[in-house]
Amino acid sequence: MALSGRTALCWARVRLPCSAAAPRGSPVRLPAGLAACQRLYGSRDKEKIDMSAYPVERIRNFSIIAHVDHGKSTLADRLLEITGTIAKTDRNKQVLDKLQVERERGITVKAQSASLFYDHKGVNYLLNLIDTPGHVDFNYEVSRSLSACQGVLLVVDANEGIQAQTVANFYLAFEAQLAIIPVINKIDLKNADPERVEKQIEKLFDIPVNECVRISAKQGTNIEKVLEKVIEKIPPPQFNTTDPLKALVFDSTFDHYRGVIANIAIFGGEIQKGHKIVSAHTNKRYEVNEVGILTPDEQPTHKLYAGQVGYLIAGMKEVTEAQIGDTLFMYKQPVEPLPGFKSAKPMVFADQTEYNNLKSALERLTLNDSSVTVHRDSSLALGAGWRLGFLGLLHMEVFNQRLEQEYNTSVILTAPTVPYKAVLSSAKLIKEYGNSEITIINPAQFPDKHSVSEYLEPTVLGTIVTPQEYIGKIIVLCQDRRAVQKEMLYIDEHRVMLKYLFPLNEIVVDFYDALKSLSSGYASFDYEDAGYQAADLIKMDILINGNPVEELATIIHSDKAYATGKFLCERLKDAIPRQLFEIAIQAAIGKKIIARET
Repeated sequence: MALSGRTALCWARVRLPCSAAAPRGSPVRLPAGLAACQRLYGSRDKEKIDMSAYPVERIRNFSIIAHVDHGKSTLADRLLEITGTIAKTDRNKQVLDKLQVERERGITVKAQSASLFYDHKGVNYLLNLIDTPGHVDFNYEVSRSLSACQGVLLVVDANEGIQAQTVANFYLAFEAQLAIIPVINKIDLKNADPERVEKQIEKLFDIPVNECVRISAKQGTNIEKVLEKVIEKIPPPQFNTTDPLKALVFDSTFDHYRGVIANIAIFGGEIQKGHKIVSAHTNKRYEVNEVGILTPDEQPTHKLYAGQVGYLIAGMKEVTEAQIGDTLFMYKQPVEPLPGFKSAKPMVFADQTEYNNLKSALERLTLNDSSVTVHRDSSLALGAGWRLGFLGLLHMEVFNQRLEQEYNTSVILTAPTVPYKAVLSSAKLIKEYGNSEITIINPAQFPDKHSVSEYLEPTVLGTIVTPQEYIGKIIVLCQDRRAVQKEMLYIDEHRVMLKYLFPLNEIVVDFYDALKSLSSGYASFDYEDAGYQAADLIKMDILINGNPVEELATIIHSDKAYATGKFLCERLKDAIPRQLFEIAIQAAIGKKIIARET
């Protein structure tokens, strides 16, 4: 008789021979069946924690936010150590950065949470910490994390001072009306100048100097002060266990054996194993199999109460069932859904092919990163594939790397593009599209100028923080990219903050590299969506021996057409292998040839 998968796994566990035991002190390698069984049932062997000892007044939910490489993950490691959540060891580096891509690149990509227990003045507190990414491309992760918090630690490097992403993260927290505790890190560095950074914080953010905490996360200096500030300055969540259950899904992951694991923040009531819950988004009913907290590993609990943050497993099998921003409530006790997150607006589009192998990998990875948009597409050159929307180039690179590392898929990526819009004037086209305004992602969809009243291009408000000696070069760079200056502010006698309105197409590929090169690596850059504005756009085709190649067509501003056409023709001349006959490579706007190479 064939065994079911579940029975077979348990049989493998029972039948493991004694001779398989490894010598004392050596690492034990589990057979595949037993490893899977322990993963499936291992959490049941853990002793469950009673969370009723932590009423809302003893709970603090907070995030760590900062610019890239200002020490968020190192501070998180020290907080985990000092509260006894993890053992103190020299190997504790990026403990909350669990993805391979995070460890390889030394950046945080996914927000990770951990529950810490800390005794302050004889009272035991539950501190729920969420470590967030610092790069602008993962800003969506930060906004999601802040929805589950009442306060933030704003970490600033004592050597580098306030950077562009520091400003962006501050305003995210400020708009969410969260308590903000400034933490000045790396005071142990030779060139550290905490007094200068404190003055910058006071000038830009209007936070008094005496509220800043000076620390060295690497050496563990003043970490206790940070925890004391968290308890004193961050308010407890204002929720009640007697209210009906209301839980916010703020993140989720997929496990092959247990299905979807949803990270939840409880905004009212309580939840335990056996409860029947309903998703406000899908209206589907589930029975809770397990609840618990992250320490940072999964630790089952008897219940989760209002104000607490943890995880939930409820037999969700499909990746689409755990929508980020969804509200869970008790069956037959409906509640008003919590206001959802602003859906992320994709800024960069790229095609990916290798159709069949990618389908399930994309579904699971987009559950884990819901800021990616997915549309099926096809092309004559590459065949069937997907057009994916990302928040930026680094976001695209990391997503591609995760597909390869976590799902073993090989991917062909095309050059990134940005979405444009066209306001139609042709009644025939308006009837065909069902709307007078259409979004153009693929140049092949670009409508003729005679049937359009105006074209619109996406813009972003960019913030540049730079030492003042590089201002001249940076202003010239911004003007070359068709940017309009909005603001110029001296943070102190050495650093300047510039704000520019950029066309997104001008910064999406190489602007960041050019900025870093001009400023010897000292300037930082951050941007936020600023809507669409009218622009003189044209479609440029590339012809090979008189035949247009659809995959090489681009949408471009008319001012840049000739320079870009010449550049593309020269690049293609070098890229195409030599033949025994002449090949004409031409750039054309409509029927007009603007550049040619042979």
